[in-house]
Amino acid sequence: MENNPKYIPWAKPDFWGNEIKYVTDALESSWISGGAYLDRLETDFRKLLKTKHVLAVSNGTTAIHLAYLGLGLKPGDEVIVPGFAFMAAANIALHMNLKPVFAEVDAETWCLSAKNLSHYISSKTKAIVAVHTYGNVCDIDEIMKIADEHGIAVIEDCAESLFSKYKGRYCGTFGKINTFSFQATKTITTGEGGLVVTDSDELNKKMALYRSHGMDRGKKFYWHDLPGHNFRLTNFQAAIGVAQLEKTDVILIERKRVYEQYKKRLSTKDGIAFQKIKKETDPVIWAIAVKLEAKYFAQGRDKVIEQMKAKGIETRPGFYASGLLPIYESHSLPVCEDISKNVISLPSFPSLQNEDIAFICEELLKLRM
Repeated sequence: MENNPKYIPWAKPDFWGNEIKYVTDALESSWISGGAYLDRLETDFRKLLKTKHVLAVSNGTTAIHLAYLGLGLKPGDEVIVPGFAFMAAANIALHMNLKPVFAEVDAETWCLSAKNLSHYISSKTKAIVAVHTYGNVCDIDEIMKIADEHGIAVIEDCAESLFSKYKGRYCGTFGKINTFSFQATKTITTGEGGLVVTDSDELNKKMALYRSHGMDRGKKFYWHDLPGHNFRLTNFQAAIGVAQLEKTDVILIERKRVYEQYKKRLSTKDGIAFQKIKKETDPVIWAIAVKLEAKYFAQGRDKVIEQMKAKGIETRPGFYASGLLPIYESHSLPVCEDISKNVISLPSFPSLQNEDIAFICEELLKLRM
């Protein structure tokens, strides 16, 4: 279908200004790994988020890994993660011999629910990962309150929610450590890449060591203070991110336009439900996702994906719920599984034209039974 002239992909990267110029400048500077653009990217995000420390890293998953290492998590420690979300936090937990404890999400917001969160906490719980799914934001105040009562660290996974706000404050500024992604489909991209954010001097110093082989360049070369990784972002990638960040206003306007166009055409239609956005949240939606009601889409979500593809429209399913994946210990979370089986994610990139959105919505509505 990709050769179809009317083919609409689920996502594609958009370039807005100085990406080529800055990458060329990075190349000509001879600073290929570290360099001025890397420093600028960290500085720009530190100012934007009004946080003390920002570490650029190779991707959003290594950002989570770095957060776990910074917190000093040990084999057997438990990490609470939502049962419906992209599973990076759970997978890194398994790699570190931690135990991911999967928690139910809210049936309307599709984000980690604070309602029964205490039920999942044990004496082994060391962290709660609040994943802000699709650009929505969890009830982070309530999650922070519960975590503080139990002395547990909160990690905000903001891979999908860069620039989203909760009560006027950027997500990724509430938790003890917070992570972001710059993967190719994300709101700001560096191809691959990410950030780790914290206000703690101690955690930042420790994570900076883990990011780069455990070496403190201020001491002497090739001296390892701890067994670190190479989680660094390159100057090339940072150059793309700096250029993208310069166009934040345009990107946010276009993403909000895409979201509003979908809402205008689908929100009042029977059988289609959007993720609920609470009044406290001002979202920047990363991926437009809707839940299909079986009464109207009796063929099932997966068949709808096939039918949309036949029309030249790429869509994606909702994330697989943790209980449906055999790589995790057997468990069941009914709300997560219901969302997982019925959500479809529609094309969402910011350069998507209104007429294409109209076509996508028309084709989806034709599939109702």
